[in-house]
Amino acid sequence: MTKQNVAMQEELAIAVPTAAAIAEPSPCFSYPPPRAAGSGTNYTRYTKLSCRLDLASCGGGGRAANSWIESMKALSPTQAKSAAPREAPSLASREEEDYDSWMMLHPSALDNFEEVMTAAKGKQIVMFLDYDGTLSPIVDDPDRAFMSDEMREAVREVASHFPTAIVSGRCTEKVSSFVKLSELYYAGSHGMDIKGPNNGPKHPKAMAQNVLFQPASEFLPMIHEVYKSLVETTKSIPGSRVENNKFCLSVHFRCVDEKKWCLLAEKVRSVITDYPKLRETHGRKVLEIRPTIKWDKGKALEFLLESLGFDGCHDVFPFYIGDDRTDEDAFKVLRDRGQGLGILVTKIAKETNASFSLREPAEVLKFLRRLEEWKQSSTDGVAQ
Repeated sequence: MTKQNVAMQEELAIAVPTAAAIAEPSPCFSYPPPRAAGSGTNYTRYTKLSCRLDLASCGGGGRAANSWIESMKALSPTQAKSAAPREAPSLASREEEDYDSWMMLHPSALDNFEEVMTAAKGKQIVMFLDYDGTLSPIVDDPDRAFMSDEMREAVREVASHFPTAIVSGRCTEKVSSFVKLSELYYAGSHGMDIKGPNNGPKHPKAMAQNVLFQPASEFLPMIHEVYKSLVETTKSIPGSRVENNKFCLSVHFRCVDEKKWCLLAEKVRSVITDYPKLRETHGRKVLEIRPTIKWDKGKALEFLLESLGFDGCHDVFPFYIGDDRTDEDAFKVLRDRGQGLGILVTKIAKETNASFSLREPAEVLKFLRRLEEWKQSSTDGVAQ
């Protein structure tokens, strides 16, 4: 890695307060966890960078395209495998220090499990789970993002006690084929394709029956048309892959040489520019094309709570566990409602609306198991 690349990564690094700058946390757990004073400005550079993609998509031109590329690099940094020996330790040390400081604002949901469950005391738990990077590891081939049998069993046990939904960017059919649990609710295509268990809810307080909601149905012909165009246009980029998620499209560049990212972005834009009713968003090593309707994972969470009969209820406690930028819409809904908890799965410091964190799917598994064990010590789905 060149010095210029190291400098760029440092410029894109999230500004996280040092441990000394954060007041020592109170021994008494408070819910929801308060943000540290001034924490809203700690992530200013990151927030601006993460917004460039959406701003750039509003217009054409070289400047907008360059902003789009910058966003791809900012939100999908490459690993510093080729960094010089004298540079790598410094960068790694800084990232570790940033993460430790960030953890003081977004503590581990595992380390604070008892306190988390105290916040849920007397309330009906509803579980919302992302799939990729949360229940399964991130892999190069999206068709091989399999969850483990242990994770599936943990989700099954949790779903036997609490209404449980998988909220994913993948199409409902694909994510349900990975999870293989018919008793769950599935919200695919970032919540634009919602389906409930065919036999209705098994939980006594859940009211939803045969849920089916597709707010973007009118876009299906357009999505299919754009999918064919993107496959044809990007086939010359080695490692690129276009995934049809029914109501949205994902252009994966995890296996694309970073030198080709600019060309790939230009090719995607050349297709999308003719479709003003579609918009581009960005995830980890993926460009996503979605309808312009005001619908996201946060809206899906609210829809499912309402469908389950929990809208406006004060005795419900939703958990949402996810790892990607698209999950932030759901985290924000919970924070704005002052209800439930958002848990971000990450090993690096990120700007987030989540209150707590877990490092990786392995910790998600431990958290789900502890939740099931906790339930075994109570008499029903409500915390006692």
